[in-house]
Amino acid sequence: MATEQTTNAILTARFAKMTNPAEVPTYVDLAGYQGLQKATTLDTAVLLNELETAGLISRSGTGENIAAQWQALAKAKGQTKYVVCNANEGEPGSFKDKALIQKDPLAVIEGMTIAAYFLKASQGYLYVQGEFPEFIENFATALNNAKAAHYLGTNILGIPGFNFDIQIMVSGGGYVENVADAMIPALEGRVGKPGRKVNLVKRGLYGAPTLVHDPETFANIPVILRLGGSAYRDLGAKDAGGTILVSLSGQFQHPGLYEVALGTPVQDILYQADYGGGSTTGKPFKFIHVGGQAGALATPAQLVDCAYTYSDFHAQHLTIGCGVIVAMDDSVGVVDYLEKVAAFYCAESCGKCLAGRVGSVRIKEQLQKFQRHAGVPGDLRYFAHTVDHVAERSLCPVGQSIGNAIFSGMKLFPDEFKQSINWDAPETKEVPW
Repeated sequence: MATEQTTNAILTARFAKMTNPAEVPTYVDLAGYQGLQKATTLDTAVLLNELETAGLISRSGTGENIAAQWQALAKAKGQTKYVVCNANEGEPGSFKDKALIQKDPLAVIEGMTIAAYFLKASQGYLYVQGEFPEFIENFATALNNAKAAHYLGTNILGIPGFNFDIQIMVSGGGYVENVADAMIPALEGRVGKPGRKVNLVKRGLYGAPTLVHDPETFANIPVILRLGGSAYRDLGAKDAGGTILVSLSGQFQHPGLYEVALGTPVQDILYQADYGGGSTTGKPFKFIHVGGQAGALATPAQLVDCAYTYSDFHAQHLTIGCGVIVAMDDSVGVVDYLEKVAAFYCAESCGKCLAGRVGSVRIKEQLQKFQRHAGVPGDLRYFAHTVDHVAERSLCPVGQSIGNAIFSGMKLFPDEFKQSINWDAPETKEVPW
């Protein structure tokens, strides 16, 4: 999928300009490490104020305010603190973090190093899927080059005591490991499943305060310091500053990765030639799935007057999430689409809790029954009960979010579900699982 850039490109500006993305001199020539240089001249309070002014929201999909996170971790007790970049991107339709790791790894490294300077952390980790060895190799080369140029390692930039190193940790690729409750145990060498509830401020990695961001969030940090918080804020919207990487897939005429200013009309992203360009068939879109697998479905009508902002999406009971937008026209049935969503949750269940382990399978099986038009009266009620039960009883956000797409699909397209029922058949008497 092609990567497009906008005139406001700040995260993807170097993508087409670096023959070797791991090469430090070229990165420096293209405004690299200006953010780190500036950070080392600022008092920590001033640095934090720049983040607050910028209005950066986590690009991982959590919706957390970055300045508030940094402030909490700065106040956290403990001599040892860690900086972790979670690049375990496993969301179907999301490829923003892979693009950054591959095409601008030094921007991620610079952002992590600024965070380390602010928190006085000496050790960082990149947590990345093992399915992409070329990305890992590229990042490892960038780390070595940064050390050789004294932008990483001991006495960074010649500043005594400014020591920071980054170690690559390869994940098993489990989607659940995007959740801190599962990622932290995996980083510590244990099974990557939710265990104790992790409080990253009080007791994160190895029991120490830990900052965790995705690659896109870290890549924004040098930009904020280079441009200044106010200028960065002006690139975005009232509720959040900057640009955001959006992954378009499905039946878009121009699928790919796009850098979009927050506040851009969603209609532009969906239909303008510079972005998605409408559908491949020329038909109107039937539904738009926003926010990744954990997000809800929307109709085009819902998005007519909607800007790509956190507040506008919230008003429509939608989430931006990690910037995923999947669009489908009327050649795709909503039951068929949701069966694929359920299959993903079924495959990615860690198996720790009964709700996630068994419930996701039952949801997929019931949707497959609807696909065969083999439903009987009472099935829709039992199906909704099962989805609700799994969402309520699952131990982690993975299982807890399974109902978002399904319930929105049932609400928006009830007739497609009703058409899967043989209304002349006897009502099912089975007890919900």
